[in-house]
Amino acid sequence: MSFATQLWLPILLSGAVLFVFSAASHMVLPWRRDEWGRITDFGALQAALRGLPPGQYAFPASPDRKQQMTTEWMDRWAEGPSGWLTVAPPRRIRMGRNMGLSFIAYLGVAFLTAYVAWHALGPAARFAAVVRIVTTIGVLSFAVGPIFHSIWYHRPWRVYLSDVVDALLSSVLMAVLFGCLWPR
Repeated sequence: MSFATQLWLPILLSGAVLFVFSAASHMVLPWRRDEWGRITDFGALQAALRGLPPGQYAFPASPDRKQQMTTEWMDRWAEGPSGWLTVAPPRRIRMGRNMGLSFIAYLGVAFLTAYVAWHALGPAARFAAVVRIVTTIGVLSFAVGPIFHSIWYHRPWRVYLSDVVDALLSSVLMAVLFGCLWPR
């Protein structure tokens, strides 16, 4: 764990900077605007879903998984509307909890990035080498996972492209911090 004693400052600063950038990206920057559609007849939808436990759901869905790929259920899916739904617990949004968990996740990515970069480069690495490796790890961390939501769950590709822009900017921010604070 010598990498952690040598790289604690870029790990901590990366977690903080990425957290602030992510908040700004989702609240201020233009590429995240209009990302979510609005269901204006929410009363009818909420009434229809009331009592459904929190979790992930597909609809229309056969009560028996084995029947889901039959012609009957495939036709129902094709007729639509069909899709996937995440139901949250019935309570107010807990922003403090969500923000805290997001910060911990960014710290985790920074910690794992430090681990991989340290073992790939060792101490006294050149700035350009640190930036190249850390940016690559960042893009892998932030941009690759969300693509599967667009491939499998029809999340709009435009939203994924916004994720990629955020991933590139986040990765470069983290890389520059690591590059500037790498032990010489």
